[in-house]
Amino acid sequence: MAAPEVHHLFHNPIADHSFSADRKTLAVARDTTVELYAKVGSAFKLKDELKGHDKTVTSVDIAPHSGRIVSCSQDRNALVWEPSPTGYKPTLVLLRINRAATFVRWSPSETKFAVGSGDRLIAICYFEEENDWWVSKHLKKPIRSTITTVAWHPNSVLLAAGSTDAHARVFSSFIKGVDARPEPGVWGERLPFNTVCGEYLNNSAGWVHSVAFSPSGDALAYAAHDSSITVVYPNGPDQPPKAIVSINTQLLPFMSLIWNGEAEIIAAGYDCEAFRFKGGVNGWQLSGTLEAKGRPGLGDNREESALNMFRQMDLRGKAKDDTQLKTVHQNTITTLRPYESSGALVKKFSSTGVDGRIVIWNT
Repeated sequence: MAAPEVHHLFHNPIADHSFSADRKTLAVARDTTVELYAKVGSAFKLKDELKGHDKTVTSVDIAPHSGRIVSCSQDRNALVWEPSPTGYKPTLVLLRINRAATFVRWSPSETKFAVGSGDRLIAICYFEEENDWWVSKHLKKPIRSTITTVAWHPNSVLLAAGSTDAHARVFSSFIKGVDARPEPGVWGERLPFNTVCGEYLNNSAGWVHSVAFSPSGDALAYAAHDSSITVVYPNGPDQPPKAIVSINTQLLPFMSLIWNGEAEIIAAGYDCEAFRFKGGVNGWQLSGTLEAKGRPGLGDNREESALNMFRQMDLRGKAKDDTQLKTVHQNTITTLRPYESSGALVKKFSSTGVDGRIVIWNT
């Protein structure tokens, strides 16, 4: 496997990141701004800063076709940044929430986006031509707590959401006049707005950190704070699921996960490295890490002179400086994103974390 491409952008946590479709622009949520980086040679150079929020930006997403950027923040606002010849112009979004916005993602159709919040609701936002702004409808019931993550189904109508009430749920976000009527599927047939198509409780009542539909949309995976990943295979409307497979690990909790085809999931979080899970409806298992341990300069035990060893003992009370982790990321990984795909398979994916690094991995 080729070595990952590592870029250390700054010494601040990266809350979220997103690449443009041509992979030439990288949007990064840093403090109260969205920073835009351009690929110059083999490095990323800062080219623009989008300043419209006055509190921490919690999430950012670039629409692949239109190039619009949506950001949301703890200031209870979301902004849509429209690309123009003179730069990006912000457009108002009427979220109508009283708590922080926590997570945002464009739908595959790019006619809507979903904003999770601490207000126990999800705002489904769509554009209203006559007023030239983005308005929202709220998914409320039966959410009991803060929304931590959302993910769209390929049909742009169904939306999965994870929450601190230990539930992963699948909602219908159908909006008349915006969405085409979806084909009947395993999640349901008639799908008016706010229909709950599935509701799944984590076994240990742990916060749900990440949710994702499989490429076909016929399975849902979610990661929770008890270090587990659960995969749900629905069986049709008003039917119990075909299977709910839970993989409990001895690792630290996962913060983000992505599918690679229908039979593999890649997840990462507090262990500072990405792990691979393989399986199907009959069972899933952890199949290993994506990192080769003992890479040059990280895991090697270099011969130290006796004098240097005693000097370290004298200065630090220990012979070796063990503050450097053996992983590429030196702190929690917060977000995984597909970087390069071939159909349903992910060839490369990107990760960002609390250490201010962005890493591009080969699968």
